[in-house]
Amino acid sequence: MSLPRRITRSPALAMQAGMSLLEIIIVIVLIGAVLTLVGSRVLGGADRAKVNLTRSTIQTLAGKIENYQLDTGQLPARLDDLVTQPSGVSGWLGPYAKATELVDGWGKPITYRVPGEGQAFDLISLGKDGRPGGESYDADIKFE
Repeated sequence: MSLPRRITRSPALAMQAGMSLLEIIIVIVLIGAVLTLVGSRVLGGADRAKVNLTRSTIQTLAGKIENYQLDTGQLPARLDDLVTQPSGVSGWLGPYAKATELVDGWGKPITYRVPGEGQAFDLISLGKDGRPGGESYDADIKFE
């Protein structure tokens, strides 16, 4: 003769029915740490892209200034001369650039100086902060 089996719950399983407050806090802290790490990578990537875009823009702009010089026999007095024909300049075959190409990756105007330091002209972006000098993303980006 067999005895009927009773189904009973183990007391250990009943004690582990939910998560404690401490476990929930630990999970929230870990999620926050992961989001902080990912966020810094994503936001840092945007600034890195703007630095690379600005370097490329300055190099391209230097080529357009050289094209202007080949056509007119002189360097432009200001960067706007690449966009609209200045008065009294012959041989201008522009526009050589669009107004939107005269700004850096952060939307700030690129500085143009004639004569430059050790070269015919200088093109300079003042970086993310818009002030001379700086480090990292705030550093000046120059045509060389």
